Amino acid sequence: MIQRVEDKRATERPHEGVPIPLEALRRFLDDRGLGNGPLVIRRIGDGHSNLTYLVQRADRSFVLRRPPPAPLPPGMHDVMREVRILSRLQRVPAPNVLAYSATDAVIGAPFYIMEHFEGCVLTDELPAAFAPDVQRRRIGEELVDALVALHAVDVEAVGLGNFGRPEGFLERQLARNARLWKTVRTRDVAAFDTVTAWLHANLPDSRYTGIVHGDFRLGNVMFASEPPARLVAILDWEMAALGDPLVDLGYLVAFWVQPDDPPLRMFELANVLRLGGFGTRQQLVRRYEEATGRSTTQLRFYEVLALWRLAAMMQGNHRRAATGVIDNEYLRGFENGAVELIERAAWLAGLGA
Repeated sequence: MIQRVEDKRATERPHEGVPIPLEALRRFLDDRGLGNGPLVIRRIGDGHSNLTYLVQRADRSFVLRRPPPAPLPPGMHDVMREVRILSRLQRVPAPNVLAYSATDAVIGAPFYIMEHFEGCVLTDELPAAFAPDVQRRRIGEELVDALVALHAVDVEAVGLGNFGRPEGFLERQLARNARLWKTVRTRDVAAFDTVTAWLHANLPDSRYTGIVHGDFRLGNVMFASEPPARLVAILDWEMAALGDPLVDLGYLVAFWVQPDDPPLRMFELANVLRLGGFGTRQQLVRRYEEATGRSTTQLRFYEVLALWRLAAMMQGNHRRAATGVIDNEYLRGFENGAVELIERAAWLAGLGA
């Protein structure tokens, strides 16, 4: 599971003051028969939530996931939730969990070890092997097909029936993120309240239940390095829950950029899409609809929800950085990005912002 490497030091990669204790981790891996020899660790990925590290030994490589440094918002960054869902998925492209520690005893935080995939995450650059139109089209199709496979999982059959409360899922999303915004806002943004009212007024009758990834987009999946384009792993399961699966489709579409779209600036999360040829939003929705038989007539609600919800969460990250809870200059800039998301949500809802 390789993403863009943020630091190439081959020892401990402190992230916001959090090193990985190599000797303790080596003993943990040795006790479980996971590789041999000394460790080489480096931070991978460009996310700002749960932290991801590539762990290399003489004969094997693994991926380690742990929470960011404390203090943490209540109910957030629970890596054991990721362990639970990844351990139960069937016929879904996702990493296998190899070992975990639910306590702070080993490295100072709960963590888990999962298998390492060789491949590429498509964000800013498109490998030459995927330049042909047929490969780009396959990338979009593979992405939708993986989402279809995830939403087809029988949660009762795989032991995830009590992973969450699907009843009232959308209502709780609205209530939780509205409360979050009130807690973390640093200035008044009238459009947030306007969009909140629109979401309540347009709340759909949620007819479907399934596993919701919660952050399903091009930058959170991995493709095999060689053509034909083949999605090998869905990554970053921190926000997974049981609920309305159209939340995932709405999120995917809301951040699916077409070449002639206006810029989304800070939260344009896959610049590579500007090259075109990956499929239009309409084509992706149609493929999902045909594969699942689910109606997408109210998808606009889910698109607006995606932008509005992310705005509240990113404002929360900004507040943590601005108040000194964490030292991260990049997160301090999220305030303007959160406003951009709210304004885009209002525009998408037809509210004139």
